[in-house]
Amino acid sequence: MNPTPKPHKLKLFQGNKLITLSSAAVRSTASTLVGAMLLWSAEASIFAGAGRSQSATELSGEQLGQVENNGSIEDQVPVIMPPENLELNLPNPNAPPPPLGYPDLFLQNNQPTVQFNRYRLGSGDTLQVQVDRFPDLSFAYTIDIQGNIVVPLLGQIKVGGKTVEEVEETIRAGLDRFVVDPKVSVVVSGFRPAEVTITGEVQRPGFYTLQPGSTINEALLAAGGTTNDADLRKVVVRRRELFGDSLLEQQLDLFTPLQNATDQPNLILQDGDALIVLKLESQDVTDYDRTLASRSSFAQAQINIRVLNYPGERIGNVSLPNGSNFVDAFTQIAPNLDDANVRKIALIRFDPERGKAVTQILDGKKALLGDVSQNVPLQNDDVIVVGRNLVAKITNLIDRITRPFTDVLNFQRFFEDAADQLGGDN
Repeated sequence: MNPTPKPHKLKLFQGNKLITLSSAAVRSTASTLVGAMLLWSAEASIFAGAGRSQSATELSGEQLGQVENNGSIEDQVPVIMPPENLELNLPNPNAPPPPLGYPDLFLQNNQPTVQFNRYRLGSGDTLQVQVDRFPDLSFAYTIDIQGNIVVPLLGQIKVGGKTVEEVEETIRAGLDRFVVDPKVSVVVSGFRPAEVTITGEVQRPGFYTLQPGSTINEALLAAGGTTNDADLRKVVVRRRELFGDSLLEQQLDLFTPLQNATDQPNLILQDGDALIVLKLESQDVTDYDRTLASRSSFAQAQINIRVLNYPGERIGNVSLPNGSNFVDAFTQIAPNLDDANVRKIALIRFDPERGKAVTQILDGKKALLGDVSQNVPLQNDDVIVVGRNLVAKITNLIDRITRPFTDVLNFQRFFEDAADQLGGDN
């Protein structure tokens, strides 16, 4: 019987301490070191893209195992850690959600996205449903107040809030249980009116019923047009999906197409939409051509100018097309150019931001002779005061006002009272 071979041992010295390693331990340690080097190579390639370098991992005695009294080593798997302060662009779980309707609904070249312009069916729409090869299954139906229609073989189905394509697929899938390969087409043969809320810088904010297919331009005209304080670059349409909680919002720029003579955004208003015209901010006034905006089809068609010392009356009104200048109003007064009163005319305008009356003195004769600096653009509710004495008296009354005007109606009443007190004298 052959004697059992003795295991080979490797003797190493660490300082003055003798360490004895068995051949198995040596092989295990070697394989551990090879695995560690492979893992380090993989780690180095992963973090190289972050611009960070890492030297080869040094394995300590604790990682290889503690030396036992009998000289054997307890194998341990090395632990490789990623570099410190590694920056990864991970989403913040605590970040607030984006606003409803964003970011997928941003304008594309100032045109509404397909999703925003998609028509959603609702109560009052009439559908024409055609099923090829099965005329008995074809029908027309007006969506009821609950948003339902009745389909042959299927009974009542909900279509309110869906698109035409979605209704086609719903009916096709239902009929597929009864007939072979049904071909279904759905068209809207009659659209419901659009009940729209119009607010912001328009003449008559409120709730309007518009004809089907109405555009933003038609909606603004129904509300009397935009005011002189409107910012046509910031017109917002908000749409709440029928039979759902989703709120879509789209901001349109109606002013830039006016400047560039290009097409306006092609957006059709739908039932339940809200149209908001934002106010022109004071810091944006210098970059905005109010005269161009006032002469557009979006603005109110006519403006009303009040005149003190109107011929034959103490105060009168002059109605002019929006976008008119001082000369347009002044010529309707039929002034006498030889009259000294035409050389000092007050144009008084209500400033809603400060609640004050702002006065500008103009030379009517220079304006009529072509001086552009004296031919200023007019705004709705401007007041023109003719007559040196009358201008002085009105200016004095304005200077004595200690409290601001609460609104434009309060501003108008001031001049009516002033005309009664002063009697329109020159």
